[in-house]
Amino acid sequence: MPTYHVEMMEGRTVEQKRKLVEEITRVSVEVLGGSPESVDIIITDIKRHDWATGGKLWLDRE
Repeated sequence: MPTYHVEMMEGRTVEQKRKLVEEITRVSVEVLGGSPESVDIIITDIKRHDWATGGKLWLDRE
């Protein structure tokens, strides 16, 4: 079964992450088959000063 790597800017709550992994797991099992226990999800929180888009750090977009 799959392993998902989710990278996103920090700031989401544990509850939001909990819901995200529940939904990714549910859809993976629905589409691919298998069991929920075989779906791995790794979440990496990225700080705003470590992420840039269009030549600007997200820290500077505020």
